[in-house]
Amino acid sequence: MKSNEAIRIVIAENSVIIRNGMTAVLRRVPNLKIQPMEVLSTDALQEFIRMHTPDILIVNPVFDGYFDLNRFRENPRTSHIKCIALQGALLDTTLLNKYDEVISIFDDMDTITGKILRLQKRFGNEDVEEESESLSYREKEIVVCVVKGMTNKEIASKLCLSIHTVITHRRNIVRKLQIHSPAGLTIYAIVNKLVELDDVKK
Repeated sequence: MKSNEAIRIVIAENSVIIRNGMTAVLRRVPNLKIQPMEVLSTDALQEFIRMHTPDILIVNPVFDGYFDLNRFRENPRTSHIKCIALQGALLDTTLLNKYDEVISIFDDMDTITGKILRLQKRFGNEDVEEESESLSYREKEIVVCVVKGMTNKEIASKLCLSIHTVITHRRNIVRKLQIHSPAGLTIYAIVNKLVELDDVKK
C-alpha cells in the first residue's frame, strides 16, 4: 500500500448504531486517510468484496450469528485482508486471539488510532513490513537494549557478545531500517511491539 492511498476498511456489524459510530470514528483518525464502508449482512459483505478489495475488515465475531474467520482466510480472494474483531460484548479470548487486532466499543479515540496505526505498520505498508522482517532476532534484542538506554558495553555484557559484535549489529540495524537516532529506534520499537512505552528509559 502506498502512503498516499486511502486505507479501505469494511465494517461488518448488524447494529446500525455501532456500525455508524465506528465509521464516524474512523473518519476522525488523525494522520491516516481512511475510507470506511459499511455492510450489514454476510451476503452484503461477499457482494462488496466481489466489487472492491478492502485492506482491513472490522467485523463483530458474532456478525450474522457467527463470522467464520477461518473460512474467510482460506478464500484466495480474501486471504490478504487483515481482520479486526469488533468486540461489543464479552467473548471467548481464544476466539479473539485469531484476529489480527481487537477493537472494543469501549475503546477511546487514542486507543483505536493506535491499533489502526500498528496494524497498518505491521501489514499495510510493504516497506515497513519488509524492514521488520529483515531484522534478525539478535538485532531486535539489541534494538530493545538501545531503546532502554544501554551503552554498547552494557549490551555486550547482557547478551554475552563482544563490543565489536554489538557495533556491527548496530550498523546493520541502521542500514536495514535507515533509522539513525535512538528516538527513531524508540518509535520503531513501540510501533512494532518490541517494547512497551513504560519500558523506555526516561
